[in-house]
Amino acid sequence: MSEGYKIRDQTLPHFVTATVVDWVDVFTRKNYRDIVVGCLYFCIKEKAMILYGYVIMSNHIHMVVQSGDGELSDLLRDFKKFTATKIIEKIKSDPESRRAGVGAF
Repeated sequence: MSEGYKIRDQTLPHFVTATVVDWVDVFTRKNYRDIVVGCLYFCIKEKAMILYGYVIMSNHIHMVVQSGDGELSDLLRDFKKFTATKIIEKIKSDPESRRAGVGAF
């Protein structure tokens, strides 16, 4: 596991980037982006997340975020874990085939 940036003042807003393992382009699919957005809204409502802005790229997300209760490290850990779990569940329950719609020769 890599050592990330250490948040020294948990109460201030921070620019944060969260990446997909091995930079896999997961967020090119709308259903996975929707999960990220849903998890952000959940954290805003239930976890005191203050979200100033975000952008979802094909394999990572940028956010300017602050914790309303002063525990940004915990908030980011919970957000990433919950979001990853939901996306993995979706991948397993709705496997996609790149061959769909391709006729036999």
